[in-house]
Amino acid sequence: MQFRRPLLVGLLVLGYAFNVLLFASLLNLGQFGYDAYAYWSVDLANLYAQTPDALTGFGAFHYSPAVAQVFALLGVLPWWVFLWGWTALLVATLTWLGGRWTLLLLAFPPLVLELYAGNINLLLAGAIALGFRYPAAWAFVLLTKITPGVGVLWFAVRREWRNLAIALGATGAIVAVSFVLSPALWLAWFSALTDLGGLTEGGLPIPLLLRLPLAAAVVWWGARNDQPWTVPVAATIATPILWIGWSAWLVVLFGALPLLREAQEGRERQAAGEWGADGPIAAADAVPSSTPVIRDSTGLGA
Repeated sequence: MQFRRPLLVGLLVLGYAFNVLLFASLLNLGQFGYDAYAYWSVDLANLYAQTPDALTGFGAFHYSPAVAQVFALLGVLPWWVFLWGWTALLVATLTWLGGRWTLLLLAFPPLVLELYAGNINLLLAGAIALGFRYPAAWAFVLLTKITPGVGVLWFAVRREWRNLAIALGATGAIVAVSFVLSPALWLAWFSALTDLGGLTEGGLPIPLLLRLPLAAAVVWWGARNDQPWTVPVAATIATPILWIGWSAWLVVLFGALPLLREAQEGRERQAAGEWGADGPIAAADAVPSSTPVIRDSTGLGA
């Protein structure tokens, strides 16, 4: 036991050192923010095709037209303003997700990949965590990478029909407005979704059709056992492509951190309520109200 803390410190130091070297080597490639560039450079006139001037050939946009229409508004910003604003948003999301564990998370290599590329995995983690309190947040998940939205089954399993209706209703409302603005974009998106087979190259050889039932089972178990942290785990399993060499998708797991933190705080509040200001009162409180409880000056009861 006495070696646990030095071992943890050593692993953190190694993680930080590795990530510094990793980030430095990535910067030498000159591709910082290449996923963010895909969001900034959306072309609504030719949305679901490789952007010719994207950094090193990257820049294809695969999310729904509703998301593209929002990014098109942000495209009026200079690239460097968008990039640093987007990076600040990711860092702020990381800080909220990690809380007091944020510095520890910085030793996690997939996080470096996520911040370097500027993908939306941290935002997905945040939306999933917020989705328990604000179900409309699930619209962001369902309108971007889609399949991690398997987490909305949590509401169905627990028969929280109002929350399920809010999650799906908010998504449907956004889709309806977006479709009215540009029905052709939605037809093009549906067509593009059926033609993404080449993107699976470089991913783990576990088909999504096999992973989705597993993810649903994880959500079902978590909902039945009141374990919200299982939903980000299921969403990670249901990520469309589990890249082998680029594991930034693993940061979706960070969505479990605020849920675990909230559960811990709930247990602490419960424990504090059982003890009270003067000592343990749970046993006394367990006595039927019709039975008088005699307490001595210590508050422990007589």
